[in-house]
Amino acid sequence: MSPLTVMLGNHAHARLLKDGTVPVDGVDCRYLESSPMPPAFARMVRELTYDICEMPMATYLQARDAGIPLTLLPAVLVGSTHHRSLTRLPEDPAIAPGDLVGKRVGVRAYGQTTGLWVRGWLREEYGVEASDVTWVTTEDVHVAQYVNPPYVERSTAERVADLLRSHDVSAAVLGPKAIGGQGAGLVPLVADAEAAGLAWTERHGTIPANHLLVVRDDVLRERPEAVLAFHRALKRAIARTADQRDDSPAGRAVTAGWSASLTACLEIAAQYALEQDLITKSVDVAAIEKKVAFLDA
Repeated sequence: MSPLTVMLGNHAHARLLKDGTVPVDGVDCRYLESSPMPPAFARMVRELTYDICEMPMATYLQARDAGIPLTLLPAVLVGSTHHRSLTRLPEDPAIAPGDLVGKRVGVRAYGQTTGLWVRGWLREEYGVEASDVTWVTTEDVHVAQYVNPPYVERSTAERVADLLRSHDVSAAVLGPKAIGGQGAGLVPLVADAEAAGLAWTERHGTIPANHLLVVRDDVLRERPEAVLAFHRALKRAIARTADQRDDSPAGRAVTAGWSASLTACLEIAAQYALEQDLITKSVDVAAIEKKVAFLDA
C-alpha cells in the first residue's frame, strides 16, 4: 500500500506525528514540508497535491463551494480570537472599527481566514458590512475558481504592513504570526481586544478556528481505515501535548473530534463567508459531520 502523503505545519501536536513519537497504526505516512504554509494550501485546492492536508477555514469553505473533492476531518490545528488582528500604526490618529466605512483596509488575501473572522465581528458588533470597505490585498486567494468581489483591490505591495506604512490603507488585518513579525509595533483598533475576543467566544460558545484538516475524497473512499488511523493518532498527539497549551483561546482551540463547539464554529464561519461573498450558497454542517461520523465511532 502506498504511503499517505500528509502536509502539516510544525505545531507541537504535528511534530509528535512527524517524528514518529505517536505512530499511525498500520499506515506509512510521508510528512512533507512547506515554509511558509500558504503555497501548500493553494497546491492542495488547485492540484490535490496531498492525501491529507492542513487547511484554513476560509479556503476549505471556498473549495467546498467550488466543488473541489475534499472532505473536512474534525480537527482544529490552529485557532484563536481575532479582535487584535485589526491593526493601525501607533503614530496615526486613533480610529474605531465602526469608522472604517468608506475606508481602505489591507489584508493578505480576501479569502484569508483571519480576514473572514475580522469581517464577521466587524459586521456583528459595529454594523460594518464587507462591502462598506475597500479591501486591499497583496496575494490572490487559494481557490482558483473564486473571483474577488468589486470592493477588493489588488496592490503591488509585498506585505500587508507595507500598505499601512505607505499610508495606502487606514488599517490592516494581520494573522497571529504576522502580528509578531511584519506587524511588530502595530496596535489594535479595538481598545481592549483580548476582552472583546473573550466576549465573542462566550457569546457563541466556540473559538474561531483558523486551520482545520482535509482529506482528498478519493483517499477517504478507497482507504477509510488509513484515514481513521491517522485521525486517531492526531487525537492522541493533541492529548499528549495538552500541557504545552495554556488556557487562552489559542490554547483551548486545538481539538480533534466532533463537538458542539466545532459545529458552532463551522456554522458561524459559513454564515460569515456567505455574508462576505466568499461563498455562494449555504453550508449544511450536519451533512459534513455525517460524512465522517465513523471517525468518532
